[in-house]
Amino acid sequence: MFVGHLAVALSAKKIEPQVPLAATMSATFGLDLLWPLFLLLGVESARVDPGNTAFTHLAFDSYPWSHSLVMAVGWAALATFGGKALFGRWRAGVVLGAIVLSHWFLDFITHRPDLPVWPRGPQVGLGLWHSVPATIFVEGSLLVAGLAVYLKVSAARNRVGQGALVALILVTGLIWISQPWSPPPPSATAVALGVATTSERNGSRLGNARALASATMGSLDRTAQESQACNVTRECT
Repeated sequence: MFVGHLAVALSAKKIEPQVPLAATMSATFGLDLLWPLFLLLGVESARVDPGNTAFTHLAFDSYPWSHSLVMAVGWAALATFGGKALFGRWRAGVVLGAIVLSHWFLDFITHRPDLPVWPRGPQVGLGLWHSVPATIFVEGSLLVAGLAVYLKVSAARNRVGQGALVALILVTGLIWISQPWSPPPPSATAVALGVATTSERNGSRLGNARALASATMGSLDRTAQESQACNVTRECT
């Protein structure tokens, strides 16, 4: 899942408005950011396999340390304590930890049975990715819902903030929806390098989206905070 994870990051703003969108974005894609590191270190494996599912060209053969349920719980716990240390509130930490853990359950919906419950344990997955129309409907609906929640609690005060949000949604949406019709990447390692460095050819598509997201998050959060301040002081025109 891709834009479904983005939907979680957006909607989390309603639960904990003080946590920057950059933090919720990092949490929602946290397991996917760990995956290329473990792949490059040789402790996890994947391969290019066109037709593995209708929506993706990759076969995730082994990724127990980044994507098993047990390890996701562990990473979520780390995010919880890290969020508490960073923002000084347990609520913020718990929200970030829950976002990290949500990644596994959303992946459970889309992946074929390749998600391990624990390292070397049973593998599960409902296989939504086997249907392109169903994937577009489910993930697209999540994105629309998440964006609607975000817009209710956070509004851009100027065109810069509006443009940043539009760019984020358009770029991530286009990368996501084009996957079934895009040519396969040269290798799983190229994909991992692309995510890790945000600059490698075909494998960099996902990484480039996250780089753009990171670049625009500051603008979105600043404009949201200014808008909230205006609502409190009533001094903005």
